Amino acid sequence: MAASALTGMITPVARRSVAGITPEFYFQKTIDNSRLVRVADPQRRREVRMFTAAVSVLFLMAMFYTWQHFRSLEYGYQIEAQKTEHDHLVELNRSLTLDQAWLRDPKRIAELARKMDLDLPHPGQVIRLDSDAPEGGPVIASASAAAIIPGQ
Repeated sequence: MAASALTGMITPVARRSVAGITPEFYFQKTIDNSRLVRVADPQRRREVRMFTAAVSVLFLMAMFYTWQHFRSLEYGYQIEAQKTEHDHLVELNRSLTLDQAWLRDPKRIAELARKMDLDLPHPGQVIRLDSDAPEGGPVIASASAAAIIPGQ
């Protein structure tokens, strides 16, 4: 037993076989690979670099495809949001046009004038600014006797 405790000694271990007739011997051997140095293999290094480059290109292509896909989804959501806003603004415009038509209704204005005890204007009291201007031309304001307010 003392010999097996020393370093690097090979000791046989006897075992009996299954039949029990022939003993089998197994030798325990310790292997020391601490002094081995790996030799650089340029072929293997080139293969690893090529594999790394190929995987990197594949990864970049996958990321580019993913980026494009998510950008297209984002643009789709923005387009739908703008369509919804457009529809809302069209409805608001229609509503405001109806309100404007209701506010400009001559029957409504005449009824409000009667409630405030207002009379129809006398001839010459209303001056249209666009009466002197040619059709479609600019309108220039002018002072008239009806528009001058006497000072106090």
